[in-house]
Amino acid sequence: MQLTSPAPAVKSSDTHCPYCALQCGMTVVRLGEKNSAQSRDFPTNNGGLCQKGWTSTELLTHPERLTWPLVRDTKGGVLRRASWDEALDRIASYIVRLQAQYGRDAVGIFGGGSLTNEKAYALGKFARVALRSSQIDYNGRFCMSSAAAASIKAFGIDRGLPFPIADIPHAQTILLVGSNAAETLPILMQYFDRQRRNGGQLMVVDPRRTPTAAAADLHLQITPGTDLALANGLLYIATQEGWIDEEFIETRTNGFEQVRRAVSCYWPDRVERITGIPEKQLYAAARMLNVSSMMILSARGPEQHSKGVDTVLGFINLALAYGKAGKPYSGYGCLTGQGNGQGGREQGQKADQLPGYRKIDNPEHRSHIASVWGVEESTIPAAGQSAYEMLERLGTEGGVRGLLVFGSNVAISAPRAAYIQERLRTLEFLCVSDIFLSETAQLADVVLPTTQWAEEEGTMTNLEGRVLLRRRALDPPTGVRSDLDAICGIAMRLGAAHHFSSNPCEVFDELRRASSGGAADYRGITYERIEHEKGVFWPCPAEDHPGTPRLFLDGFATPDGRARFHVVDHRTAAEEPDSDYPLYLTTGRIAQHYQSGTQTRRVKQLLEPAPEAFVEIHPSMASLYDIAHGERVRVITRRGSAAVKAKLTSSIRMDTVFMPFHFAGQGRANLLTNPALDPVSRMPEFKVCAARIEKEIGC
Repeated sequence: MQLTSPAPAVKSSDTHCPYCALQCGMTVVRLGEKNSAQSRDFPTNNGGLCQKGWTSTELLTHPERLTWPLVRDTKGGVLRRASWDEALDRIASYIVRLQAQYGRDAVGIFGGGSLTNEKAYALGKFARVALRSSQIDYNGRFCMSSAAAASIKAFGIDRGLPFPIADIPHAQTILLVGSNAAETLPILMQYFDRQRRNGGQLMVVDPRRTPTAAAADLHLQITPGTDLALANGLLYIATQEGWIDEEFIETRTNGFEQVRRAVSCYWPDRVERITGIPEKQLYAAARMLNVSSMMILSARGPEQHSKGVDTVLGFINLALAYGKAGKPYSGYGCLTGQGNGQGGREQGQKADQLPGYRKIDNPEHRSHIASVWGVEESTIPAAGQSAYEMLERLGTEGGVRGLLVFGSNVAISAPRAAYIQERLRTLEFLCVSDIFLSETAQLADVVLPTTQWAEEEGTMTNLEGRVLLRRRALDPPTGVRSDLDAICGIAMRLGAAHHFSSNPCEVFDELRRASSGGAADYRGITYERIEHEKGVFWPCPAEDHPGTPRLFLDGFATPDGRARFHVVDHRTAAEEPDSDYPLYLTTGRIAQHYQSGTQTRRVKQLLEPAPEAFVEIHPSMASLYDIAHGERVRVITRRGSAAVKAKLTSSIRMDTVFMPFHFAGQGRANLLTNPALDPVSRMPEFKVCAARIEKEIGC
């Protein structure tokens, strides 16, 4: 009798996509040794997944996956396989030596917006308790920091969206500023589509006619770096036409009269000259905003500037003047980019923050956190340097000499990338925890192989402020440990083991206590509630509290409950085109790839349609340089040059070129970008700098 092998067991686990801040619900299915992703009906994605989500399980068993620690015996030597004990011993010995020689701040940490809340919390605590260093920041500084700072100034609190995305279809008008959601948050487009089917109107502000702009009722094709002039110009028209809500302004805000006077010089023909948007379109846009329910949503387009905070405040002023904040289906919101861009900045891995969105320079806040951590308040360091400021001083006198990087690829993602790469090389010690040998990990002295999203447990906070739970779906490969394990292992060797746990549930319970009473209050959120309720919105101060899907309905989070207007004036970008560099360069994402591309450039289905970097050029501009579609060109700025293929398209302004920032090597967009910083958020000016293009010799 012929025996047949039993069919392989099928195992499925519900979790969330590892990519963007929408955090779509999905199910990981394992059949034998093969993993696949299936869509799941969840309140955010309603059963949808984008191409990145569908292919996300390809990374779990990728042949380039790191599965053992790697160490480098000498500077310039090769990385070799090591045991975890050897790797952790080496990290701890470097920390002890460098801090003894240069002081506590000689060792720093650079975190990531893709880390779970538990990891972000543990990193912030590790820096202040185990290292007692002020030097910690994360790549979210390059993402939402301008919008966050503006929201705190105006509303007293920062939560990307103060309402659930389910409210979007009910808004009569939406002004979407600098977001190409169709490619960066594809599943979110269903909400904009429903809004338009409901009779609503969508406006998009973008120097490119992106797929999102093409779907809009009105596309305002703006000159890069002039969004603030647009906001002030629209407010000027609204005041002149009597479209502002005087009663709302009187009863729920402060500071409008100063703003009214300040925008009186932003008459339409002047704004047209600054922004390139025709006066007729300016009036049309202001008129479209004069409805009973209206949202203004921003993304990196207006935020990644040396005036990003002021620009966002300009659009918040506009929402407040129309009376469209703290009302149903209305308000200002920011579309978060990274998977845990919201939660990542709430738990203490920013240089100036403690868990619960507490300020590190506030004595009361410090005292509360010290009591939770079981340390003396005086031992918690002061605020450190922001992300770029820390990176640009690596290896210098007074700068960080040893850096631990978790969940970030700064060699690709930082502005002025060639310079930052050189600074990384000058470090006496670099440790990188990652799933692949990223461009940053290739420079490291110790590389730690970390678990992926489906192999670990923890919470994420999506763009709505909804706290979600990722349950562990699979066992990690032998030799791979979580970042929490690594943090505990290093802390033990530094004599601080009793302060740390590698159990994510225990870490989350401590996080809840630490956040209690803070702006981002998680006290009432538990793993069980998250599962049962499909996520819980913060603030949630008690377990019997329902959570807060909609902020500001009863008042703003300011001492007097009123929102604040701010006088903000347009100023040019830190670097404007001139005779040597006559074009604007702007950067962004494309549909197939994510962030630095460490993950997506390793997925065949994503790499094949978008295998390399390119620059978008208007055909009329390309003809001036005798450049044909597909030819290789150089894009040059004052910081360097990048060699890429030309992509000719009439969807971009003639005076502007665009590059995606996902690629390594000679096609790195951030070889070119300007590190000029916003004075408040310390956001670099990724979105605009002066450039020129040259046809490569031989083309």
